[in-house]
Amino acid sequence: MIVICALLCTGLLFIDPYKGNAQPPDVVLSHAVICESIQSYQPVNPAVVFSMARGEVFCFSHFDPVRIKTPIFHKWYKQDKLIFTMRLVLTPPNWSSFSRIQLRDADKGPWRVEIQDVDGNRLKTLRFSITD
Repeated sequence: MIVICALLCTGLLFIDPYKGNAQPPDVVLSHAVICESIQSYQPVNPAVVFSMARGEVFCFSHFDPVRIKTPIFHKWYKQDKLIFTMRLVLTPPNWSSFSRIQLRDADKGPWRVEIQDVDGNRLKTLRFSITD
């Protein structure tokens, strides 16, 4: 016990989680939602079911930290068909972005938005539905 305390106090027991080949990620997705609108760069009324009467739906994403300027992508799918891709550029040190779709009668049903990094890695999948 005394040896461990001495190692901790002297810093000799420090473990670097990124030692070796692992590097800290360039961006970290800290918050993402589908919502009714955006006000002052914040999501308003996040939900998983939206009425056609809304007219539009937003995907909000916040990244913290952002280590380098880099693009990310919001990929909008209706069922399993890719409908729309929005490229968004993030800038250090943190960044909030959003994309949106205008709703039409044909848009009723299940949707998802995949948030992906520049390498195509899926950071998060958000699922929601459009109803009458």
